Amino acid sequence: MPVLVMKFGGTSVATLDRIKRAAKRVGMEVAKGYDVIVIVSAMSGKTNELVGWVNETSPLYDAREYDAVVSSGENVTAGLMALTLQEMDIPARSWQGWQVPFKTSSTHSAARIEEIPTENLNTKFAEGMQVAVVAGFQGISGEGRITTLGRGGSDTTAVAFAASFGAERCDIYTDVDGVYTTDPRISPKARKLEKISFEEMLELASLGAKVLQTRSVELAMRYKVKLRVLSSFEEPNEDAGTLVCDEEEIMESNIVSGIAYSRDEAKMTLGSVADRPGTAAAIFGRLSEAGINVDMIIQNIAEDGQTDMTFSCPTDQVARADKALTAAKSDRQIDFKDLLADTNVAKISAVGIGMRSQSGVAAKMFKTLFEEGINIKVIATSEIKISVLIDRKYMELAVQALHDAFKLENAS
Repeated sequence: MPVLVMKFGGTSVATLDRIKRAAKRVGMEVAKGYDVIVIVSAMSGKTNELVGWVNETSPLYDAREYDAVVSSGENVTAGLMALTLQEMDIPARSWQGWQVPFKTSSTHSAARIEEIPTENLNTKFAEGMQVAVVAGFQGISGEGRITTLGRGGSDTTAVAFAASFGAERCDIYTDVDGVYTTDPRISPKARKLEKISFEEMLELASLGAKVLQTRSVELAMRYKVKLRVLSSFEEPNEDAGTLVCDEEEIMESNIVSGIAYSRDEAKMTLGSVADRPGTAAAIFGRLSEAGINVDMIIQNIAEDGQTDMTFSCPTDQVARADKALTAAKSDRQIDFKDLLADTNVAKISAVGIGMRSQSGVAAKMFKTLFEEGINIKVIATSEIKISVLIDRKYMELAVQALHDAFKLENAS
């Protein structure tokens, strides 16, 4: 039998009625002749509740016990989904990560996938099981301990199973009906895309789009797993959702496919840094050691042996970045006059594989922002992306203006 992977997020399994609704979709795919691997998240809000209990019990918790607690939410959903399918006379069985076994590294709460042996599930499929309901987000380490992949890890679990079992497709069911040209809550002109390339989706996911977890897209691109993002709240339709696929499967690429934004950005500037070899390595080495996710980096022209260094990072990492750099200065690894943090900025990005073959995208983007009176603080580019930092109060205006400028209401 061909294999199909179906993943249901927390909102899609938030209640028993929603689990029944999701189970009916699974039953429709079983009727088409698929062996189905269902990956489930914890019921909506449950993981946050479990994390809260851990923090209340032990603020300086043992990461191994943290994983044991927070992974339990998916176990509950998997069992309930299997029971619901059995009530529909569909042979189904729930599987926890260790039973598969879903093998991972020993880095608790941020484990990396090492291997998914297929023998156990394939044996059960051969014996008549039609649906394997697998608890997402969790695995087992070489030491035999439960591990978790980090928040959003059920998406990654689903893609990993699709790759290991050679699935025809991996369907990600969520509370949105696909990937949009931008956030419909900001621009009513936003349009759902029929297809989007892995590279574009990866950029959008990393730049603030919440539809798919970044790691899941990276994995899908590496193993050529076709992803379909669709809503569990709409009636089933063969043309529903957005297909994330290879660039070659898209007949005509849009110059710009989407406008992404992130409001939780900060701009940090080191003033009067010594302009000499090794300075940048020392600065960003200390930031890396502190776990700071640096994005944009700009170094100004040097004057009298001094320069300014600017970078962006998430707002919730500003205090850690300040501490790390101040410590580096105290240790005399680096020297700077002052360290300024601007936490009232937002990142706006235009993404599209069509940029590779089309000039003038940056010019149009900058002119559009200028005409709206929006000042650009930092610019960063890649082959298929242009990102800028602007004052946060202009974020929605910038998204709407750029969506209009690139005529994304006509995207498909």
